Amino acid sequence: MEYYTCWLHHIWQLDYWGISGTDHPKRMKPGLINAWLECRCPHCRTGKVFPGPAFHPVRFHQMNESCPDCGKTFIPEPGFYFGAMYVSFAFTVALMTAVWLFLKVLFDPAESVYISSLIGSAILLAPLSFRYSRMIWLYWFG
Repeated sequence: MEYYTCWLHHIWQLDYWGISGTDHPKRMKPGLINAWLECRCPHCRTGKVFPGPAFHPVRFHQMNESCPDCGKTFIPEPGFYFGAMYVSFAFTVALMTAVWLFLKVLFDPAESVYISSLIGSAILLAPLSFRYSRMIWLYWFG
C-alpha cells in the first residue's frame, strides 16, 4: 500500500519544518478530551488533579487542593462536589445496564450470577466512577 501515499506527506510532518516535540518554542496544551481522560487540570490541562493511581485501595479518593502547575484551586467552594454524586449515579446505572445486557444477550445465567456480577462490577469500577464524575463536574462547573 505504499504506492498510495501522498507526495505531500513529508511536508505535513513537524520535523520537516524544524519543529520537534521537545524544542517547540511554545508549550502546547493537550486536547480537552485527553486532558479529561488523564484527569488533568481544566485550566492548564497539564497539572494532575489526583496525586495517586486510580486503583489504590485506600488513596483513590485523594485530590490535590490546587493545580501543581498553574495554581488554580480544585475546590472552589465547600460542598462543590455534591453534584458529582448524580454523575456518579448515572455512570453506575449505565455500567449496570451494560453488564446486565451483556449477560442477558450472551449467557442468560441464573439470578445469582446477575446479582454477583452487577455488585462486583460496581465495586471494581467505583474508583473510576468517582474520579470521572468529579472530573466532569470540575470541567463543567469549576
